[in-house]
Amino acid sequence: MKHFDCIVIGTGPAGQKGAIQAAKLGKRVAIVEKAQVLGGTQINTGTIPSKALREAALHLTGAHHRGLFGSTLQVKRDITIADLTAVSQQVIRHEWEVIRRQFEKNRIELIWGRAEFEGPRQLRIHRPAGSEVVEADKFLIAVGTVPARPATTPFNDRTIFTSDEILSLEGLPKTMIVVGGGVVGVEYACIMATLGVRVTLVDGRTRLLGFLDREIVDAFQYFMRQKGITLRLGEKVSSIEEVETHHGKVQRLVQAKLESGKTLRAETLLYAVGRQGVCKSLGIDRIGLACDDRERLEVNEHYQTAVEHVYAAGDVIGFPALASTSMEQGRRAICHAFGQCEVGNYNTSLFPYGVYAVPEISMVGKTEEQLTAEGVPYESGVAHYREIARGKLLGDDLGMLKLLIHQETHRIVGVHAIGSGATELIHIGQAVMALDGTADYFINNVFNYPTLAECYKVAAYNGLNKLHHVR
Repeated sequence: MKHFDCIVIGTGPAGQKGAIQAAKLGKRVAIVEKAQVLGGTQINTGTIPSKALREAALHLTGAHHRGLFGSTLQVKRDITIADLTAVSQQVIRHEWEVIRRQFEKNRIELIWGRAEFEGPRQLRIHRPAGSEVVEADKFLIAVGTVPARPATTPFNDRTIFTSDEILSLEGLPKTMIVVGGGVVGVEYACIMATLGVRVTLVDGRTRLLGFLDREIVDAFQYFMRQKGITLRLGEKVSSIEEVETHHGKVQRLVQAKLESGKTLRAETLLYAVGRQGVCKSLGIDRIGLACDDRERLEVNEHYQTAVEHVYAAGDVIGFPALASTSMEQGRRAICHAFGQCEVGNYNTSLFPYGVYAVPEISMVGKTEEQLTAEGVPYESGVAHYREIARGKLLGDDLGMLKLLIHQETHRIVGVHAIGSGATELIHIGQAVMALDGTADYFINNVFNYPTLAECYKVAAYNGLNKLHHVR
């Protein structure tokens, strides 16, 4: 029986970084993967494919530059699913090779098969041709999640599907219903609308992306409507089915009935309401572990489960379920497991959030609603891309950056951005906040011209001028 210092279950972002960290500490490490490919949801069905699809859509439609070169600019007139998936597959294959090389370089043993606990320190690895048992001193569970597929929804992976199947569509539909207004739902709704698909998005909440700043969300919802997306907010779907219509010709459509009595019809329906864990298949009950009703694990601040030598990180432990945070969670879990406690500052309030819709949205720190609820005196400073030369060069007249500035100390307590490059731009504010910086930093330093980074200087002036009652 093979013995390892550490076995990691899952090759997604948390598993990758956890395994590499253990190897860097000189440990004998194995990582187990049940799928036929490396990288988990991050590489194969989630983060990378959706972002590749987004970039392909923006490039092929010319949407990135329409503001500068005119609304008629389009690189390709007839865009197919094959055009879009080609870009995605190229990036995915590259990422597979990067991960494999990292494992080989760090002498991490890659074990293909489905892992199941057989005892406190034993895993049985199931394969089509048989199984084997391996053991370890420490374990990191990083198995991620899968899209929720309720039994009441008649999924067929052609016209009614989840985000896992969207790149397998045979053709680009003319119409689509998106059920769910979370990050996945709004990203795909915007991508499809950019490609000319007529999209209707349904969500039970009265506002999309409730964790974001209200002003940013209001602007985003306006942009969505301008792109032709119909928003059915405050509405819940009561049933989904395929129906046959006879308007001149026989056609099969997807029909979604809402609790309010409305009926929606489209060629396709993307179901994007939540994700589900897969912990029960691991046999965790045999080692005294239990998961919640969505098969997620509870951990302490060190990512340690109720079983001392078993850790968990990534989507399997719930919010925030971001690839970026999962990577760091996996690293920190392993550091704690092997007694390496000096791993640097870790301020969860400074996690950046990125929504890769069209346009991009990103934030770090507090929202205006949170600061008001907490009684924190603040002022906002805003810079619009239309004021910035780089914004004009990019053809983005709609973007904006907002700084939330403490009225007394002038410290930056929140940064919110919407528009081109928002997910990159946010890290400047994140760094200044991590170092307890103030708005004066942006006033007193020089930014390259022309860049979107100039937005920080303009927003700082705008906010401080309000505080000093300067017009």
